[in-house]
Amino acid sequence: MSGQDDSGGRGGAIAALVFAAIMVAFGLWLAHSLTTASKMQDCLMSGRTNCNVIAPER
Repeated sequence: MSGQDDSGGRGGAIAALVFAAIMVAFGLWLAHSLTTASKMQDCLMSGRTNCNVIAPER
């Protein structure tokens, strides 16, 4: 019997969880960017020239 802890497995699980969270965040950012680009492309393909998004002032 050895007196070692199994903390290596726990560290690997935490690293995998952090990696998965980063991948989910990247996927959400990518989906948002592609949606925005698609909306802009649809606007331009319809022949309009004023496709910029204007944020209202508060």
